[in-house]
Amino acid sequence: MSMMQEKMYMDVDDVCAILGVSKTYAYSLMREYNKELKAKGYIVVAGKISTKFLAEKIYGMKVED
Repeated sequence: MSMMQEKMYMDVDDVCAILGVSKTYAYSLMREYNKELKAKGYIVVAGKISTKFLAEKIYGMKVED
């Protein structure tokens, strides 16, 4: 299984590893995506991002529950 299938939430180090970006950019993406989730009424945790949501945003994947 890949990292994206194993974890429900990812932290900045996971996002950096998957996307190959700096921590600064990863935090920026996470803030943006969490802001979007919060606007939709979801509870978000600073410094974490839903693995499913990230896959949908980055890869355009629709991940089944």
